[in-house]
Order: sequence, then structure tokens, then C-alpha cells
Amino acid sequence: MSHGLGLRKWGQDGQIHARKQTQSLSGHYKSKQRAGSSAMDISLFKAIGNIDHESNIHPQEGLKEKDRIIRLPGQPQVEFSHYGGPGCSSLAYGAMQELGPFRVFSDGKTLYKNRYSWNYGFSYSNRTSDYDKSGDRRTAADNYVFLVNWLERFPEYKDRDFYISGESYAGHYVPQLAHTILYHNKKANKTIINLKGIIIGNAVINDETDSKGMYDFLASHAIISDDAANTIRKHCDFSPNATSQTDECTEATDQVEKDIYYIDIYNIYAPNCASTNLTSRPKKASVLKFDPCSDYYVYAYLNRPEVQEALHANVTKLTHDWEPCSDVIKDWTDGATTILPIIHELIANGLRVWIFSGDIDGRVPVTSTKYSIQKLNLPVKTQWHPWLLNGEVGGYTEVYQGDLTFATVREAGHQVPSYQPPRALSLIKHFLDGTPLPDTSRYG
Repeated sequence: MSHGLGLRKWGQDGQIHARKQTQSLSGHYKSKQRAGSSAMDISLFKAIGNIDHESNIHPQEGLKEKDRIIRLPGQPQVEFSHYGGPGCSSLAYGAMQELGPFRVFSDGKTLYKNRYSWNYGFSYSNRTSDYDKSGDRRTAADNYVFLVNWLERFPEYKDRDFYISGESYAGHYVPQLAHTILYHNKKANKTIINLKGIIIGNAVINDETDSKGMYDFLASHAIISDDAANTIRKHCDFSPNATSQTDECTEATDQVEKDIYYIDIYNIYAPNCASTNLTSRPKKASVLKFDPCSDYYVYAYLNRPEVQEALHANVTKLTHDWEPCSDVIKDWTDGATTILPIIHELIANGLRVWIFSGDIDGRVPVTSTKYSIQKLNLPVKTQWHPWLLNGEVGGYTEVYQGDLTFATVREAGHQVPSYQPPRALSLIKHFLDGTPLPDTSRYG
């Protein structure tokens, strides 16, 4: 792992409660459905060509020490090992609850180590005008500019292999960024990014199958009624060309919203947070047992002035609280209905593509991902089989021609590293090493 670079685009995962997360992603889907045929089709997704004009590529000399984060308040003693990455948003979930070096104790003040960390960073915008430009295409361009600037600032990493990973709506961000990198690499840009592969989890990649798969999953797990599921199959049209839905469809999907209201749709078997209050002293905690109240601990911790100062954040001294997902972005200017053609393009260019799925996520469930992969029409190279970690089934996997691997992660929700840190780390290690997940027959 120490010989590659990784960029982590870990979601755009909603608000501080799981219910608000659901509303955030659901609202995005609904806005695209209302847009009908005006929603941006994938055939229209093209990398922004004049990247220097559109964004800010500029000299990076002398900026390393200014940006260095020395120490965080409440941080335990720890030795930092150097890896080539990863580093990017989002701070609330990816950094503090999934992949970062620390988790937050129940007091909202102190931290404990995550020994399954891949490491993490974050980014922000310092121009309010950016809020009105948010969309798939702009996100890909901004991420590409960040990478070019970062590699110019740290040129010692330019020759390293580069990988991109992400979850949830990063099923758009990651492939689109990979497409943008390939586009600019072919233009003989002075900064060539040595892209080798992508890995995405519980990823939004095809609206039609994502929606069908979600309702089928909820029905098969006894969360919604057979009547509601059958009505949705019969009367709902999730195709890109749908301009409206029937009354029967709307009534059934409204009932589904009521059925899932009291559970965490991002992990259908997870307990709810019993108390949102912080504790005067840290409760005993372990990265192997995810605390459903972690959102509140992270919220409190990242709103501490000394933490924001240590992170070089809120330098303009905004008076309102930091939020995991801000309401300042009102509209998403463009969003593809499918990413499958880009995935085909990446495979055709020889990139390693892995798609994984926590098998108890109800928002972008394993059924959605399987339906989407089926539409790629790729021949199977290695048949479906369990994969192991420490003698236990870690999940199931299937490999397709063209270097695409699909893997499930057993007993993991939407944020796989939160619920199954060892299995998530094993997965990423195999991906980076280019080795298949271990077949149980080898241990027979």
C-alpha cells in the first residue's frame, strides 16, 4: 500500500441523523425524476476541457508547512506511518467514522485510535459562488484541479500508481473523475496522473436499477409489504425517460417512506441512538463495535473552536455551527442517470474496477448493485464464491472479464468501514495489491 496514491471520495452522506441522510439522497432522486428527460444523460458527460480557465491551477511552492496539521485536541499518543494517501472529503463520515486515524469518544472531546485506518483528509470551498455551480461535471473538474495542484506541491508522488475510491453518490464522482483524468492525460498535460484503478462501494451508478433494487431488497427483508412491492413493480417507471409517476406508484412509495421511518435505512439491523447527550467522561469504545450515536459525538467535536483551529478550518470565523451536510447547496446543476458507459470506458482503458456492497444497506443495497452490473453484460471470469478473513466468511465475490470485481461485505451497512473495519481493510488491500479475494476452496 505504501507505493500507491489514493484519493478518497467518501460519499455525500446527508445530515447528522440517518433519517436526514435518507432525505438528502431521496430528494436528489426525486428532483431528477421531476426533471424527466431534461436530466443530464451520461452521453452528455464530458470532461471540462479548458481546465485552467475554469478553475485554479497555480504554483504550489512553499505551501507545505502552512497546511500541516500538527496535532488534534484530545488526540492519543500515536505513531504515524506514511502512506501515499488517501485524502479528501467528507470529514464527518469518512474521516471521523470510517477511515480516519481516530474516532470520537462519547464526551465529544477526546479521540481513540482506529487501527484499521486508511487515513483521510478533507476539503472546502472558500468562494460562495461555487455553491451555485455544484454538479457532477463541476465536481469532476474541481477534483482534477485539486489533484494537479497537490502533485505539483508534492512532486515526489508524481510517479506513484494512483487509485480512487468512494461510496454512495461517489459512484458518480469516482468514475467521472477517472474519466476526466484519462481525458487530460491524453492531452499530454504536463502533470500526468498515473491512474491504475477505482473502487466504489454501495455506489449510485444507475438510477433505474438502483431504485428497483432498493424496493426489491426492502421487500425481501420483510421491511415493506408484498402488496407495496408488487404495486411498485407494476406501476412505477424508473427509466430515464419517465416524466411522472402514477397515483398508485406514489401511494405505494409514500407507504414505504412510513415503513422505513423508524429504522436506519443505511443499516437495516443497526440499533438507533438511545441518547443524543454527550457523557461527562468517555464511555468505553471500540472500532469493532460501531456506536449509533457517533454522529452526535463527531458533531460536537468538530464544532469545538480548538479543533477547528487545529484543522485550519473556519478561518473566516463563521458564527453558525459546522454541519455534516450543509443546506447551502440548493440545486445540483447536472446529474447523470447512469454511469455504466463510463465504467465500460474505464475497463476498456485497462483500469482495475472493483465494486463492493455492504449487504445490509437498504439505501443502495446489494440488489441494486447486482442489477446494475448485470446491465454491463460482461462475461464471468471467476464464478460467485465466498471470500474469507480469519477463517470467517467476509462476503461473496464474482469476477468479470475486463478486470471488474464485485464483492459483498457481510454484515456491513452503507458505510462499510464503520461496521466492518477488518473486512473493509482486507478488501482495499486486495484491491491495491491486484490480488483476488481468497476463495474458501483454498482452505478446504
